[in-house]
Amino acid sequence: MIKKLSFAEINEIAEKMSEIVKENTVIALIGELGTGKTSFTKTFAKGLGVTENLKSPTFNYCLEYRSGRMPLYHFDMYRLSSAEEIYEIGYEDCINNGGISLIEWADIIESELPKEYIEIKFYHLDEDNRNISIEVKNNEKLEKEVLEYVGFSY
Repeated sequence: MIKKLSFAEINEIAEKMSEIVKENTVIALIGELGTGKTSFTKTFAKGLGVTENLKSPTFNYCLEYRSGRMPLYHFDMYRLSSAEEIYEIGYEDCINNGGISLIEWADIIESELPKEYIEIKFYHLDEDNRNISIEVKNNEKLEKEVLEYVGFSY
């Protein structure tokens, strides 16, 4: 399901999602440049209690923030040439380390994502709105819970 949302509505979803996630949750953010992935991440981090100023990890691939209620691992896969490169940057250590992994440009590493993860796709619509889809891969029960909690249910 795809919904048309304003940036304020997307921020509400990011904040609510930060309240419901559990340890080792992976959130895959997919969308073209400028569709709102980093904005979502910043709002999510704030909701998680992260006090540091989030920066784009484009040149580091992964930045870690430990000031929130759980560690946040913010990945940016934009510059990877192949999915297998993620193992050179400590990907496995982060996704199984009791924190939350937010992965921008996750479609680049889709073959290496865990079996279960939250996928959020961002589509450019106009200057003030985006089309968004949210899906929990391989866990229908969790998908229903997440979508209802963040106000995205059918």
